[in-house]
Amino acid sequence: MKNVMINFSVMLALLTSCSPVPEKNADKGVVPDAQADTVSRSLSEKSMRTKIKLPNDLSALIPIDLLDSISTNVHEKYGIEFSGNCYACDLARLSMTENKMIWTNVCDEKDTFEIDAFSTAIEENKTIFKTAEHTYILTKIDPAPVYELVIGGQKLALKNKRIARYFTTKEALPLFKEHDCGDFDG
Repeated sequence: MKNVMINFSVMLALLTSCSPVPEKNADKGVVPDAQADTVSRSLSEKSMRTKIKLPNDLSALIPIDLLDSISTNVHEKYGIEFSGNCYACDLARLSMTENKMIWTNVCDEKDTFEIDAFSTAIEENKTIFKTAEHTYILTKIDPAPVYELVIGGQKLALKNKRIARYFTTKEALPLFKEHDCGDFDG
């Protein structure tokens, strides 16, 4: 029996000496994986909340379309898309502030989709908005003003809010030759 006890004690000593000892990460400056994820996520969220002063033009953008590609007069070249604005009512207006991107159906003010987690960068005539899934590049292509929107990343599908390629400001819309639905009773 004495031999069994001695063998058992030796085995127990070997097993306990082989088990890993938790390292003190604070002494070595190492951040555990769970904490690293939290730190990187909080830094990402902070950078998403860091906002840049946006041009006032972006506060109310109205969708327009390329109507006459050969025209040199910007107000004849672009205008409202008749189908999306007057018939189907499926286009979306865009409103940008420092902390919100709002897509609103052109015919129903209550039909909106908001994005509030994005970062912003401005490079010359481009304003770039980045979310986790998309990159929106809004380029001022004419001083009229006319903006071109390019969306990268996953497809953005919004119900009753089709996204146009071109936009102008609410104030500039009446300057375009095609700027309303005319006598259409839809």
